[in-house]
Amino acid sequence: MQTMSKKKILIVGGGFAGIKTALDLTKHSEHFDITLLSNNMHFRYNPTLFHTATGGLRVQSDIPLEDIFKDKAVTLVTGEATTLDRQAKTIKTKDGKSYRYDTLVLALGMVTNYFGIKGLDKYSYGIKSVDEAERLKKHLHQQLIEDKRPDLNYIIVGGGPTGIELAGALPEYLHRIMKAHSVKDRKVHIELIEAAPQLVPRMPKRVGAMISRQLRRLGIAVMLGKAVQGETADALMVDGRPLPSHTVVWTAGQANSPFYKANNFKLTDRGKVIVNEHLQAEPNIFVLGDNNNTEFSGMAQTALYDGKFTANHIVRSNLQMATPAYKPKKPVYVLPAGPGWAAVQWGNFQFFGRVGWGLRQAADWIGFHDLEPWWKASQQWMTEFGEEEDCPTCSSKKVS
Repeated sequence: MQTMSKKKILIVGGGFAGIKTALDLTKHSEHFDITLLSNNMHFRYNPTLFHTATGGLRVQSDIPLEDIFKDKAVTLVTGEATTLDRQAKTIKTKDGKSYRYDTLVLALGMVTNYFGIKGLDKYSYGIKSVDEAERLKKHLHQQLIEDKRPDLNYIIVGGGPTGIELAGALPEYLHRIMKAHSVKDRKVHIELIEAAPQLVPRMPKRVGAMISRQLRRLGIAVMLGKAVQGETADALMVDGRPLPSHTVVWTAGQANSPFYKANNFKLTDRGKVIVNEHLQAEPNIFVLGDNNNTEFSGMAQTALYDGKFTANHIVRSNLQMATPAYKPKKPVYVLPAGPGWAAVQWGNFQFFGRVGWGLRQAADWIGFHDLEPWWKASQQWMTEFGEEEDCPTCSSKKVS
């Protein structure tokens, strides 16, 4: 009796959407040959990068894909996808290797967008990866070592979740490391700049107003409706005036992976890939998470939801079963803004303060559990309470 060959599923991208798709498909591994291609063999947990940048453990935001897929029927391959050959059904990588597929799942994530603003790419810091977060942290320490005082201004550009989370965590961290470096404790000046008239523009005005009030309570200057025009080695130009700073963190801009434009996908005016009711850009080519033009793309919860939907669609199609259409699911928005405080928008309900903070802790555990067994998820969640410093001065001291 002749057995049917397994269908080759090639998943490109090791983020929430790609990992979730692969994990769900492994439950039906007798039907599929699953390969996950990623330019990084570590999963980046974006919601905790702000904590990694302010003294948290690296492992909190950085999980090896080998750990996630241990004992799973998934082939992990390192490489940067560059070229799609639709006729041959192959993806070619930067190093010249080629990978064939029957079904292709693309979830490549976003890249930093500086909007052509001069100097930002050279002088600003970011926290969109673990390496970027650690580079910023090292800079904060090095400044205290070399100058024996904090910066004149710490400037965070971008009033979205990343900027808000970092702004809320930064004051306490700076005071802590000043103590560790025996630098006289003094008031630090932190500014959060947002071009829109409110923080988190995609959320209700009340949420943005409550977050602004909380940040100001922490001593952070919130500047709304202000445009960044350029950066030099010594200052950020905002609305025609220079703000002296050697610490500018750019969190404001993201653009879709250039892979899609380079390979002639149909894009919206904002550069998102146009997909149908099954998240397909073309027959047997799915585009998930931040990359597609669905209503709530850009959220981790949406990426996980997309991965689950796509895996289910592939399984049902393989069994020649009906495949329901994709229905966007509104995520729960949870934004921490300082120790023990978070804002939550859950449907029509809003929570602020410690209740919101508790919901954020629960959301992180759920996020880990979507990718790992409960016991592994619990271990990963516990890393949020640890601290880590590469700085020899700080690691030799226990600073409260």
